[in-house]
Amino acid sequence: MLRFWRATINSWNGLIFAIRSEQAIRQELFALLLALPLAWLVGATAVRRVELVVVVLLLLAVELLNTAVEKLSDRLTTDHDPQIGHIKDMGSAAVGVVLLIAGLVWGSAIAERMGLL
Repeated sequence: MLRFWRATINSWNGLIFAIRSEQAIRQELFALLLALPLAWLVGATAVRRVELVVVVLLLLAVELLNTAVEKLSDRLTTDHDPQIGHIKDMGSAAVGVVLLIAGLVWGSAIAERMGLL
């Protein structure tokens, strides 16, 4: 139980640090706050509502991982390193892929609600 408590504290501390230091994290938390009530309006079923919220949580998780990679990369060297640049680009691409997934899920849910699907 103590291990679980410590892991929870570490997770909370990481989230707070990310919120304070990264605009993208704050924007995605705002999107999550919007997604919670909107999922009830857009989602036609309970499962669809959960999907709508989960996809935004997934986006936040990938953004947190991308931020961690960027912060670690910046600590390794302040010099321009093309390989580190490629690694950062891959993290950014991962966020982009999840944004695409989120857009597809939300778009299909909206289309479903409007009777287009």
